Amino acid sequence: MMFLQTAPTQGGTSNAEAMKHMGFGDLIHNFDPLGWIVFVTLVVMSFASWYFIIANAIRNAMVRSRAEKVIQGFWSTTSTQEAIRELEAQPKGEPFSKIALDAASAVAHHQQATAAAAGGGRLAESLSRSEFIDRALRQAVARESLRLETGMTLLATVGSSAPFIGLLGTVWGIYHALIKISASGNASMEAVAGPVGEALIMTAFGLFTAIPAVLAYNFFNRSNRMTYAQFDEFAHDLHDFFATGSRVEGVAPTQK
Repeated sequence: MMFLQTAPTQGGTSNAEAMKHMGFGDLIHNFDPLGWIVFVTLVVMSFASWYFIIANAIRNAMVRSRAEKVIQGFWSTTSTQEAIRELEAQPKGEPFSKIALDAASAVAHHQQATAAAAGGGRLAESLSRSEFIDRALRQAVARESLRLETGMTLLATVGSSAPFIGLLGTVWGIYHALIKISASGNASMEAVAGPVGEALIMTAFGLFTAIPAVLAYNFFNRSNRMTYAQFDEFAHDLHDFFATGSRVEGVAPTQK
Protein backbone atom coordinates (compact mmCIF):
# COMPACT_ATOMS: atom_id res chain seq x y z
CA MET A 1 0.00 0.00 0.00
CA MET A 2 2.83 2.36 0.80
CA PHE A 3 4.27 1.73 -2.68
CA LEU A 4 0.97 2.53 -4.34
CA GLN A 5 0.75 5.82 -2.46
CA THR A 6 4.26 7.05 -3.21
CA ALA A 7 4.37 6.18 -6.92
CA PRO A 8 1.83 8.80 -8.04
CA THR A 9 3.57 11.39 -5.88
CA GLN A 10 6.87 10.69 -7.56
CA GLY A 11 5.24 10.77 -10.97
CA GLY A 12 3.55 14.06 -10.19
CA THR A 13 6.81 15.52 -8.95
CA SER A 14 8.59 14.34 -12.09
CA ASN A 15 5.94 15.92 -14.34
CA ALA A 16 6.08 19.14 -12.38
CA GLU A 17 9.84 19.27 -12.81
CA ALA A 18 9.46 18.52 -16.50
CA MET A 19 6.98 21.39 -16.90
CA LYS A 20 9.65 23.77 -15.67
CA HIS A 21 11.61 23.02 -18.84
CA MET A 22 8.86 24.46 -21.04
CA GLY A 23 9.77 28.08 -20.30
CA PHE A 24 11.28 30.72 -22.55
CA GLY A 25 14.73 30.41 -20.96
CA ASP A 26 14.93 26.70 -21.77
CA LEU A 27 13.68 27.45 -25.26
CA ILE A 28 16.60 29.82 -25.91
CA HIS A 29 19.18 27.33 -24.59
CA ASN A 30 17.84 24.46 -26.70
CA PHE A 31 17.62 26.27 -30.02
CA ASP A 32 19.22 24.67 -33.06
CA PRO A 33 20.15 26.73 -36.18
CA LEU A 34 16.67 26.55 -37.71
CA GLY A 35 15.09 27.49 -34.39
CA TRP A 36 17.35 30.53 -34.16
CA ILE A 37 16.48 31.56 -37.73
CA VAL A 38 12.76 31.35 -37.01
CA PHE A 39 13.09 33.17 -33.68
CA VAL A 40 15.29 36.00 -34.99
CA THR A 41 13.04 36.44 -38.04
CA LEU A 42 9.98 36.84 -35.83
CA VAL A 43 11.80 39.27 -33.52
CA VAL A 44 12.91 41.44 -36.46
CA MET A 45 9.44 41.37 -37.99
CA SER A 46 7.85 42.29 -34.66
CA PHE A 47 10.19 45.24 -34.04
CA ALA A 48 9.82 46.48 -37.63
CA SER A 49 6.03 46.28 -37.55
CA TRP A 50 5.81 48.07 -34.19
CA TYR A 51 8.15 50.78 -35.48
CA PHE A 52 5.86 51.48 -38.45
CA ILE A 53 2.73 51.17 -36.31
CA ILE A 54 3.98 53.90 -33.98
CA ALA A 55 5.47 56.06 -36.76
CA ASN A 56 2.33 55.85 -38.92
CA ALA A 57 0.05 56.52 -35.97
CA ILE A 58 1.96 59.70 -35.12
CA ARG A 59 2.16 60.84 -38.75
CA ASN A 60 -1.50 60.16 -39.54
CA ALA A 61 -2.62 61.92 -36.37
CA MET A 62 -0.56 64.98 -37.30
CA VAL A 63 -1.82 65.02 -40.90
CA ARG A 64 -5.47 64.71 -39.92
CA SER A 65 -5.19 67.28 -37.13
CA ARG A 66 -3.61 69.86 -39.47
CA ALA A 67 -5.60 69.12 -42.64
CA GLU A 68 -8.62 71.32 -41.96
CA LYS A 69 -6.44 74.12 -40.58
CA VAL A 70 -4.23 74.16 -43.68
CA ILE A 71 -7.14 74.01 -46.12
CA GLN A 72 -9.17 76.69 -44.38
CA GLY A 73 -6.06 78.82 -43.92
CA PHE A 74 -5.39 78.69 -47.65
CA TRP A 75 -8.91 79.74 -48.65
CA SER A 76 -9.17 82.44 -45.99
CA THR A 77 -6.15 84.38 -47.26
CA THR A 78 -6.75 87.58 -49.24
CA SER A 79 -4.09 87.04 -51.92
CA THR A 80 -2.18 84.26 -53.60
CA GLN A 81 1.15 85.51 -52.25
CA GLU A 82 -0.20 85.51 -48.71
CA ALA A 83 -1.55 81.99 -49.25
CA ILE A 84 1.87 80.80 -50.48
CA ARG A 85 3.59 82.29 -47.44
CA GLU A 86 1.05 80.54 -45.22
CA LEU A 87 1.74 77.22 -46.98
CA GLU A 88 5.53 77.61 -46.79
CA ALA A 89 5.25 78.09 -43.02
CA GLN A 90 3.76 74.60 -42.59
CA PRO A 91 5.92 71.69 -41.33
CA LYS A 92 8.00 69.81 -43.87
CA GLY A 93 5.92 66.65 -43.68
CA GLU A 94 2.51 68.35 -44.07
CA PRO A 95 1.05 67.02 -47.37
CA PHE A 96 -1.78 69.47 -48.16
CA SER A 97 0.53 72.48 -48.19
CA LYS A 98 2.96 70.63 -50.49
CA ILE A 99 0.18 69.86 -52.97
CA ALA A 100 -0.90 73.50 -53.06
CA LEU A 101 2.69 74.73 -53.39
CA ASP A 102 3.27 72.39 -56.34
CA ALA A 103 0.18 73.83 -58.05
CA ALA A 104 1.36 77.39 -57.43
CA SER A 105 4.83 76.50 -58.69
CA ALA A 106 3.32 74.98 -61.85
CA VAL A 107 1.37 78.18 -62.51
CA ALA A 108 4.47 80.34 -62.06
CA HIS A 109 6.54 78.06 -64.29
CA HIS A 110 3.91 78.08 -67.04
CA GLN A 111 3.64 81.86 -66.92
CA GLN A 112 7.43 82.30 -67.12
CA ALA A 113 7.76 79.86 -70.02
CA THR A 114 4.92 81.51 -71.91
CA ALA A 115 6.32 85.00 -71.34
CA ALA A 116 9.83 83.91 -72.37
CA ALA A 117 8.46 82.52 -75.61
CA ALA A 118 6.68 85.82 -76.36
CA GLY A 119 3.23 84.37 -75.74
CA GLY A 120 3.50 81.28 -77.93
CA GLY A 121 6.35 78.97 -77.11
CA ARG A 122 6.48 75.19 -77.22
CA LEU A 123 5.19 74.81 -73.67
CA ALA A 124 2.15 76.98 -74.32
CA GLU A 125 1.45 75.04 -77.52
CA SER A 126 1.84 71.55 -76.04
CA LEU A 127 0.14 72.13 -72.68
CA SER A 128 -2.47 74.68 -71.74
CA ARG A 129 -2.43 76.33 -68.32
CA SER A 130 -5.18 73.99 -67.10
CA GLU A 131 -3.39 70.86 -68.34
CA PHE A 132 -0.09 71.94 -66.81
CA ILE A 133 -1.71 72.54 -63.40
CA ASP A 134 -3.60 69.25 -63.63
CA ARG A 135 -0.40 67.32 -64.32
CA ALA A 136 1.40 68.98 -61.41
CA LEU A 137 -1.49 68.24 -59.05
CA ARG A 138 -1.67 64.60 -60.12
CA GLN A 139 2.04 64.17 -59.46
CA ALA A 140 1.79 65.90 -56.07
CA VAL A 141 -1.20 63.82 -54.95
CA ALA A 142 0.49 60.61 -56.08
CA ARG A 143 3.69 61.54 -54.23
CA GLU A 144 1.94 62.45 -50.97
CA SER A 145 -0.29 59.37 -51.18
CA LEU A 146 2.77 57.20 -51.61
CA ARG A 147 4.34 58.75 -48.51
CA LEU A 148 1.26 57.86 -46.48
CA GLU A 149 1.70 54.24 -47.52
CA THR A 150 5.18 53.97 -46.01
CA GLY A 151 5.38 50.72 -44.04
CA MET A 152 2.02 49.40 -45.23
CA THR A 153 3.62 46.69 -47.38
CA LEU A 154 5.70 45.54 -44.43
CA LEU A 155 2.65 45.41 -42.14
CA ALA A 156 0.75 43.36 -44.73
CA THR A 157 3.73 41.02 -45.16
CA VAL A 158 4.17 40.52 -41.42
CA GLY A 159 0.46 39.98 -40.87
CA SER A 160 0.23 37.33 -43.58
CA SER A 161 3.54 35.50 -43.09
CA ALA A 162 4.32 35.62 -39.33
CA PRO A 163 1.79 32.89 -38.40
CA PHE A 164 3.34 30.55 -40.95
CA ILE A 165 6.86 31.30 -39.76
CA GLY A 166 5.71 30.56 -36.22
CA LEU A 167 4.08 27.39 -37.53
CA LEU A 168 7.43 26.34 -38.96
CA GLY A 169 8.90 26.62 -35.46
CA THR A 170 5.95 24.65 -34.12
CA VAL A 171 6.43 21.84 -36.60
CA TRP A 172 10.16 21.80 -35.86
CA GLY A 173 9.50 21.53 -32.10
CA ILE A 174 7.08 18.64 -32.58
CA TYR A 175 9.62 16.97 -34.84
CA HIS A 176 12.22 17.23 -32.06
CA ALA A 177 9.75 15.68 -29.60
CA LEU A 178 9.15 12.72 -31.92
CA ILE A 179 12.90 12.27 -32.42
CA LYS A 180 13.42 12.12 -28.64
CA ILE A 181 10.62 9.60 -28.23
CA SER A 182 11.98 7.35 -30.99
CA ALA A 183 15.55 7.58 -29.67
CA SER A 184 14.74 6.86 -26.03
CA GLY A 185 11.52 4.91 -26.31
CA ASN A 186 10.22 7.12 -23.52
CA ALA A 187 7.09 9.19 -24.11
CA SER A 188 7.00 10.74 -20.66
CA MET A 189 6.48 14.43 -20.05
CA GLU A 190 10.11 14.75 -19.03
CA ALA A 191 11.27 13.57 -22.45
CA VAL A 192 9.03 15.80 -24.58
CA ALA A 193 8.48 18.87 -22.38
CA GLY A 194 11.29 20.91 -23.93
CA PRO A 195 10.39 20.36 -27.62
CA VAL A 196 6.64 20.74 -26.96
CA GLY A 197 7.30 23.96 -25.06
CA GLU A 198 9.34 25.20 -28.02
CA ALA A 199 6.45 24.38 -30.36
CA LEU A 200 3.86 26.19 -28.23
CA ILE A 201 6.01 29.27 -27.69
CA MET A 202 6.75 29.57 -31.42
CA THR A 203 3.03 29.39 -32.20
CA ALA A 204 2.26 32.10 -29.66
CA PHE A 205 5.15 34.28 -30.85
CA GLY A 206 4.00 34.04 -34.47
CA LEU A 207 0.49 35.14 -33.51
CA PHE A 208 1.83 37.89 -31.23
CA THR A 209 3.80 39.24 -34.20
CA ALA A 210 1.01 38.93 -36.78
CA ILE A 211 -2.09 40.16 -34.95
CA PRO A 212 -0.93 43.76 -34.25
CA ALA A 213 0.33 44.07 -37.83
CA VAL A 214 -3.01 42.93 -39.29
CA LEU A 215 -5.05 45.25 -37.06
CA ALA A 216 -2.75 48.20 -37.77
CA TYR A 217 -2.82 47.56 -41.53
CA ASN A 218 -6.62 47.59 -41.60
CA PHE A 219 -6.78 50.73 -39.46
CA PHE A 220 -4.22 52.67 -41.50
CA ASN A 221 -5.75 51.50 -44.77
CA ARG A 222 -9.09 52.99 -43.75
CA SER A 223 -7.48 56.17 -42.43
CA ASN A 224 -5.44 56.61 -45.63
CA ARG A 225 -8.52 56.24 -47.84
CA MET A 226 -10.17 59.12 -46.02
CA THR A 227 -7.04 61.25 -46.46
CA TYR A 228 -6.85 60.36 -50.17
CA ALA A 229 -10.41 61.64 -50.58
CA GLN A 230 -9.36 64.93 -48.96
CA PHE A 231 -6.35 65.10 -51.30
CA ASP A 232 -8.59 64.69 -54.36
CA GLU A 233 -11.15 67.24 -53.17
CA PHE A 234 -8.48 69.82 -52.34
CA ALA A 235 -6.67 69.18 -55.63
CA HIS A 236 -9.86 69.75 -57.66
CA ASP A 237 -10.48 73.02 -55.83
CA LEU A 238 -6.87 74.09 -56.39
CA HIS A 239 -7.12 73.31 -60.09
CA ASP A 240 -10.23 75.44 -60.44
CA PHE A 241 -8.66 78.26 -58.45
CA PHE A 242 -5.33 78.44 -60.30
CA ALA A 243 -6.82 77.72 -63.73
CA THR A 244 -9.73 80.19 -63.54
CA GLY A 245 -8.74 82.51 -60.71
CA SER A 246 -11.66 81.51 -58.47
CA ARG A 247 -12.82 78.51 -56.51
CA VAL A 248 -15.87 76.62 -57.80
CA GLU A 249 -18.34 76.42 -54.92
CA GLY A 250 -21.39 74.28 -54.27
CA VAL A 251 -19.97 70.86 -55.16
CA ALA A 252 -20.48 68.35 -52.38
CA PRO A 253 -17.44 66.21 -51.56
CA THR A 254 -17.61 62.55 -52.40
CA GLN A 255 -18.20 60.30 -49.39
CA LYS A 256 -15.95 57.27 -49.20
